[in-house]
Amino acid sequence: MAKSPALPRQISLFDMDSPLHGKVRGERSIMDFPFFVLSKNAHLEPIEYRHDQVTIQIRPSATGVATMWDKEILLYVASLVAQAIADGQVADEDVTFAAHDFFRITGVERPSIRDYRRFAEALERLQGTQIKTNIETGSKIDRGWFSWLSEAQVEYEKMANGDELLRYVRVRPCNWLYRAIKRDQRIYHYHHDYFRLGAIERRMYEIAHCYCENGPIEITLEDLHRKIGSMGPMKRLKQLVKTIEGENRLPEYDVDLVETVTGEYTDSIGRRRKSVTTSVRMRPKQKSVAAPMHAAA
Repeated sequence: MAKSPALPRQISLFDMDSPLHGKVRGERSIMDFPFFVLSKNAHLEPIEYRHDQVTIQIRPSATGVATMWDKEILLYVASLVAQAIADGQVADEDVTFAAHDFFRITGVERPSIRDYRRFAEALERLQGTQIKTNIETGSKIDRGWFSWLSEAQVEYEKMANGDELLRYVRVRPCNWLYRAIKRDQRIYHYHHDYFRLGAIERRMYEIAHCYCENGPIEITLEDLHRKIGSMGPMKRLKQLVKTIEGENRLPEYDVDLVETVTGEYTDSIGRRRKSVTTSVRMRPKQKSVAAPMHAAA
């Protein structure tokens, strides 16, 4: 009996970029400033950040403002663009990748249907969230509103049981971020344990990564609260910093909670009290140095 002719293999319409090699890379501006909410719960109110002449306005999509977990996709996309530039390739504005490579990089070994659904929802929030800022990139300032992703398309594969599985993604990052990566090239490598951290820990790691290049930094708890974009009480942040200090949670950096007496005052019933300023000190971890080897006698 003659064999039936083999069916041609279906080729993806998407022209795939190579998988990401090496470490995840982040651009300085999106590391330094609180562009993303810290909670996984939908934040449906506008956000405004003003500090040291920097202004950021954020409008939510119908499903909320992009979160720190949604930011993982943006970091992955930025890494692919930075990788192409480092390899001497022409960095196209459109970035195409396989969803499974994104999960590999972010430490999801066996992505579930739920993981893929959350991935698709994150793409929607990144495309729907609107940002306006006076932070310049590539010596230009965008005066209007922009989204993190100006375009996002996905390709699904139909499974035998009728389910659809997200396979390939094509996105176009906003001009603001694309200029920053291509022209400013203020690119930092991320430690692989970053993806194991909670949202506030991620922000603390990013801030330390931006400012600890030349040694320790110290920032008041109030400024840290603003810088990370926290919407919770200051007391809660203080407790978390104590826990991070005690458990040595941050990769690459040590964290210390510092309380300094700055004066005295009299309270409402005449008792003398000490004024205390609480700060957070972050510094690079000391690298262990191997003992020198001695030649045998």
